[in-house]
Amino acid sequence: MYGWIFSHLPGPLWARVLISILLIVTVILLLLTIVFPWLSQFNPLTDSTIGTPGS
Repeated sequence: MYGWIFSHLPGPLWARVLISILLIVTVILLLLTIVFPWLSQFNPLTDSTIGTPGS
């Protein structure tokens, strides 16, 4: 799959490498800022019961 993506990018080798790096950074930033925070609301392991009042 990565070879297919890399072979379909335009330009010379240095431009394809640069575009690949930009794509990877963009995907990581989208995951860290949008996807993972949204998914954390469905994770029961993030609920803390230590220090709650009434215990």
